[in-house]
Amino acid sequence: MVDRGGVHFFLFEDCLIRVPTEDLAPKFGSVLLARHLPLQPGDVVLDLGAGAGLIGILAARHGHRVMATDVVPAYAECLRANALLNGVGSRLEVRTGDLFGPVSGETFDVIATNPPQLPTPPDREWSDPQSRMDNGGPDGWLLLDRIIRESPPHLKPGGRLVFTLFGFLGIERGMERLREAGLEPRMVAREEQPFPRLARERLEYIRSVSPDNANLAGRPSTCPRLVLCGQKE
Repeated sequence: MVDRGGVHFFLFEDCLIRVPTEDLAPKFGSVLLARHLPLQPGDVVLDLGAGAGLIGILAARHGHRVMATDVVPAYAECLRANALLNGVGSRLEVRTGDLFGPVSGETFDVIATNPPQLPTPPDREWSDPQSRMDNGGPDGWLLLDRIIRESPPHLKPGGRLVFTLFGFLGIERGMERLREAGLEPRMVAREEQPFPRLARERLEYIRSVSPDNANLAGRPSTCPRLVLCGQKE
Protein backbone atom coordinates (compact mmCIF):
# COMPACT_ATOMS: atom_id res chain seq x y z
CA MET A 1 0.00 0.00 0.00
CA VAL A 2 1.37 3.42 -0.96
CA ASP A 3 -0.07 6.74 0.21
CA ARG A 4 0.07 9.68 -2.18
CA GLY A 5 -1.58 12.62 -0.45
CA GLY A 6 -4.67 10.68 0.54
CA VAL A 7 -4.84 8.49 -2.59
CA HIS A 8 -3.94 4.85 -1.96
CA PHE A 9 -2.46 2.30 -4.35
CA PHE A 10 -2.42 -1.49 -3.98
CA LEU A 11 -0.10 -3.58 -6.17
CA PHE A 12 -0.71 -7.27 -6.83
CA GLU A 13 1.25 -9.04 -9.55
CA ASP A 14 0.82 -6.69 -12.52
CA CYS A 15 -2.40 -5.07 -11.25
CA LEU A 16 -2.28 -1.56 -9.79
CA ILE A 17 -5.43 -0.77 -7.82
CA ARG A 18 -6.16 2.85 -6.92
CA VAL A 19 -8.60 3.40 -4.06
CA PRO A 20 -10.00 6.62 -2.57
CA THR A 21 -9.71 5.35 1.01
CA GLU A 22 -7.66 2.62 2.66
CA ASP A 23 -10.89 0.85 3.71
CA LEU A 24 -11.54 -0.07 0.07
CA ALA A 25 -8.11 -1.63 -0.43
CA PRO A 26 -8.23 -5.39 -1.22
CA LYS A 27 -8.16 -7.44 1.98
CA PHE A 28 -6.60 -10.78 2.86
CA GLY A 29 -9.57 -12.73 1.50
CA SER A 30 -9.47 -10.98 -1.86
CA VAL A 31 -5.73 -11.61 -2.20
CA LEU A 32 -6.18 -15.29 -1.31
CA LEU A 33 -8.93 -15.58 -3.92
CA ALA A 34 -6.78 -13.76 -6.49
CA ARG A 35 -4.00 -16.33 -6.00
CA HIS A 36 -6.34 -19.29 -6.51
CA LEU A 37 -8.81 -18.34 -9.25
CA PRO A 38 -9.76 -21.57 -11.09
CA LEU A 39 -9.59 -20.00 -14.54
CA GLN A 40 -9.39 -21.86 -17.84
CA PRO A 41 -8.67 -20.43 -21.30
CA GLY A 42 -11.66 -18.59 -22.72
CA ASP A 43 -13.57 -18.33 -19.44
CA VAL A 44 -16.08 -15.52 -19.08
CA VAL A 45 -15.91 -14.22 -15.51
CA LEU A 46 -18.31 -12.49 -13.15
CA ASP A 47 -16.61 -10.55 -10.34
CA LEU A 48 -19.50 -10.29 -7.87
CA GLY A 49 -19.37 -7.47 -5.33
CA ALA A 50 -16.15 -6.35 -6.94
CA GLY A 51 -15.21 -3.37 -4.76
CA ALA A 52 -12.11 -1.75 -6.22
CA GLY A 53 -11.85 -4.53 -8.80
CA LEU A 54 -8.78 -6.67 -8.03
CA ILE A 55 -10.32 -10.00 -9.07
CA GLY A 56 -11.95 -8.75 -12.26
CA ILE A 57 -8.93 -6.74 -13.34
CA LEU A 58 -6.60 -9.68 -12.71
CA ALA A 59 -8.81 -11.94 -14.84
CA ALA A 60 -9.08 -9.31 -17.58
CA ARG A 61 -5.32 -8.81 -17.66
CA HIS A 62 -5.01 -12.55 -18.28
CA GLY A 63 -7.22 -12.19 -21.36
CA HIS A 64 -10.64 -13.08 -19.98
CA ARG A 65 -13.84 -11.20 -20.65
CA VAL A 66 -15.18 -9.92 -17.32
CA MET A 67 -18.38 -8.52 -15.91
CA ALA A 68 -17.93 -6.79 -12.54
CA THR A 69 -20.74 -5.63 -10.28
CA ASP A 70 -21.08 -3.74 -7.02
CA VAL A 71 -24.08 -2.37 -5.17
CA VAL A 72 -22.29 0.85 -4.16
CA PRO A 73 -22.20 3.37 -7.07
CA ALA A 74 -18.98 5.01 -5.83
CA TYR A 75 -17.23 1.62 -5.80
CA ALA A 76 -18.43 0.90 -9.32
CA GLU A 77 -16.94 4.22 -10.48
CA CYS A 78 -13.67 3.36 -8.71
CA LEU A 79 -13.70 0.01 -10.50
CA ARG A 80 -14.20 1.63 -13.91
CA ALA A 81 -11.27 3.95 -13.26
CA ASN A 82 -9.07 1.02 -12.23
CA ALA A 83 -10.01 -0.93 -15.35
CA LEU A 84 -8.81 2.01 -17.46
CA LEU A 85 -5.70 2.42 -15.31
CA ASN A 86 -4.79 -1.21 -15.98
CA GLY A 87 -5.58 -1.09 -19.69
CA VAL A 88 -8.51 -3.54 -19.57
CA GLY A 89 -11.43 -1.18 -20.10
CA SER A 90 -12.39 -2.97 -23.32
CA ARG A 91 -12.54 -6.41 -21.64
CA LEU A 92 -14.14 -5.46 -18.32
CA GLU A 93 -17.70 -4.16 -18.07
CA VAL A 94 -18.96 -2.64 -14.81
CA ARG A 95 -22.57 -2.59 -13.66
CA THR A 96 -24.13 -1.27 -10.47
CA GLY A 97 -26.64 -3.29 -8.48
CA ASP A 98 -27.27 -5.93 -5.83
CA LEU A 99 -25.63 -9.32 -6.41
CA PHE A 100 -27.08 -10.96 -9.57
CA GLY A 101 -29.58 -8.20 -10.30
CA PRO A 102 -27.39 -6.45 -12.91
CA VAL A 103 -26.75 -9.72 -14.82
CA SER A 104 -30.26 -11.16 -14.98
CA GLY A 105 -30.47 -13.88 -17.64
CA GLU A 106 -26.70 -13.99 -18.26
CA THR A 107 -24.36 -16.93 -17.63
CA PHE A 108 -20.65 -17.24 -16.84
CA ASP A 109 -17.89 -19.81 -16.64
CA VAL A 110 -16.63 -18.46 -13.32
CA ILE A 111 -18.38 -16.45 -10.62
CA ALA A 112 -15.82 -15.16 -8.12
CA THR A 113 -16.62 -13.34 -4.89
CA ASN A 114 -15.20 -12.40 -1.50
CA PRO A 115 -18.47 -11.49 0.25
CA PRO A 116 -18.98 -9.85 3.66
CA GLN A 117 -19.26 -12.70 6.16
CA LEU A 118 -18.45 -11.56 9.69
CA PRO A 119 -21.21 -12.62 12.11
CA THR A 120 -22.89 -9.41 13.19
CA PRO A 121 -24.83 -8.81 16.42
CA PRO A 122 -28.19 -7.10 15.82
CA ASP A 123 -26.98 -3.89 17.46
CA ARG A 124 -24.01 -3.72 15.03
CA GLU A 125 -26.03 -3.84 11.82
CA TRP A 126 -25.47 -0.66 9.81
CA SER A 127 -26.27 0.09 6.18
CA ASP A 128 -23.39 2.39 5.30
CA PRO A 129 -20.94 1.10 2.65
CA GLN A 130 -18.07 0.55 5.09
CA SER A 131 -20.20 -1.64 7.37
CA ARG A 132 -21.59 -3.56 4.41
CA MET A 133 -18.07 -4.54 3.44
CA ASP A 134 -17.81 -6.70 6.59
CA ASN A 135 -21.22 -7.47 8.06
CA GLY A 136 -22.59 -10.89 7.13
CA GLY A 137 -25.80 -10.98 9.14
CA PRO A 138 -26.46 -12.76 12.47
CA ASP A 139 -24.44 -15.91 11.67
CA GLY A 140 -22.26 -14.61 8.81
CA TRP A 141 -24.19 -16.48 6.12
CA LEU A 142 -26.69 -13.84 5.02
CA LEU A 143 -25.01 -13.01 1.70
CA LEU A 144 -23.16 -16.31 1.32
CA ASP A 145 -26.42 -18.26 1.36
CA ARG A 146 -27.95 -15.95 -1.23
CA ILE A 147 -24.93 -16.17 -3.51
CA ILE A 148 -24.77 -19.96 -3.37
CA ARG A 149 -28.52 -20.36 -3.83
CA GLU A 150 -28.81 -17.85 -6.69
CA SER A 151 -25.65 -18.73 -8.61
CA PRO A 152 -26.61 -21.94 -10.52
CA PRO A 153 -28.85 -20.21 -13.11
CA HIS A 154 -25.92 -17.88 -13.86
CA LEU A 155 -23.38 -20.68 -14.40
CA LYS A 156 -22.75 -22.32 -17.75
CA PRO A 157 -22.46 -26.13 -17.81
CA GLY A 158 -19.19 -26.89 -16.06
CA GLY A 159 -19.14 -23.38 -14.59
CA ARG A 160 -17.64 -22.70 -11.18
CA LEU A 161 -18.70 -20.57 -8.24
CA VAL A 162 -15.61 -19.71 -6.20
CA PHE A 163 -15.66 -17.80 -2.92
CA THR A 164 -13.78 -17.24 0.31
CA LEU A 165 -14.92 -18.53 3.69
CA PHE A 166 -13.78 -17.96 7.26
CA GLY A 167 -13.06 -21.37 8.77
CA PHE A 168 -15.08 -20.61 11.90
CA LEU A 169 -18.24 -20.37 9.76
CA GLY A 170 -17.99 -24.13 9.20
CA ILE A 171 -16.22 -25.83 6.31
CA GLU A 172 -18.70 -28.69 6.13
CA ARG A 173 -21.55 -26.22 6.23
CA GLY A 174 -20.11 -24.52 3.16
CA MET A 175 -19.70 -27.83 1.34
CA GLU A 176 -23.27 -28.86 2.20
CA ARG A 177 -24.67 -25.52 1.02
CA LEU A 178 -23.00 -26.08 -2.35
CA ARG A 179 -24.41 -29.60 -2.61
CA GLU A 180 -27.89 -28.33 -1.78
CA ALA A 181 -27.57 -25.86 -4.66
CA GLY A 182 -26.68 -28.70 -7.03
CA LEU A 183 -22.98 -27.82 -7.23
CA GLU A 184 -20.09 -30.26 -6.74
CA PRO A 185 -17.98 -28.83 -3.89
CA ARG A 186 -14.23 -28.83 -3.41
CA MET A 187 -11.68 -26.88 -1.44
CA VAL A 188 -9.32 -24.94 -3.68
CA ALA A 189 -7.09 -23.41 -1.00
CA ARG A 190 -6.67 -23.05 2.75
CA GLU A 191 -4.29 -20.86 4.71
CA GLU A 192 -3.96 -19.35 8.16
CA GLN A 193 -4.57 -15.62 8.11
CA PRO A 194 -4.43 -12.98 10.87
CA PHE A 195 -7.57 -13.00 12.96
CA PRO A 196 -9.55 -9.96 11.76
CA ARG A 197 -9.55 -6.93 14.05
CA LEU A 198 -13.32 -6.60 13.84
CA ALA A 199 -13.73 -10.29 14.63
CA ARG A 200 -11.69 -9.78 17.81
CA GLU A 201 -14.18 -7.16 18.91
CA ARG A 202 -17.02 -9.63 18.26
CA LEU A 203 -15.24 -12.75 19.51
CA GLU A 204 -17.72 -13.76 22.19
CA TYR A 205 -20.63 -13.27 19.82
CA ILE A 206 -18.88 -15.24 17.06
CA ARG A 207 -18.24 -18.08 19.52
CA SER A 208 -21.95 -18.16 20.32
CA VAL A 209 -22.99 -18.67 16.68
CA SER A 210 -20.01 -20.57 15.28
CA PRO A 211 -20.36 -24.27 14.42
CA ASP A 212 -16.58 -24.62 14.72
CA ASN A 213 -15.29 -23.33 18.05
CA ALA A 214 -12.06 -25.34 17.91
CA ASN A 215 -10.24 -22.40 16.32
CA LEU A 216 -11.74 -19.80 18.66
CA ALA A 217 -10.27 -20.83 22.00
CA GLY A 218 -8.45 -18.23 24.09
CA ARG A 219 -7.34 -15.19 22.13
CA PRO A 220 -6.77 -16.49 18.60
CA SER A 221 -4.15 -14.70 16.53
CA THR A 222 -5.03 -16.49 13.29
CA CYS A 223 -7.94 -18.30 11.69
CA PRO A 224 -8.27 -20.58 8.66
CA ARG A 225 -9.40 -18.85 5.47
CA LEU A 226 -10.61 -21.02 2.63
CA VAL A 227 -11.38 -20.78 -1.03
CA LEU A 228 -14.30 -23.09 -1.86
CA CYS A 229 -15.50 -23.97 -5.34
CA GLY A 230 -18.83 -25.38 -6.48
CA GLN A 231 -18.99 -26.73 -10.03
CA LYS A 232 -22.14 -27.11 -12.09
CA GLU A 233 -22.59 -30.31 -14.07
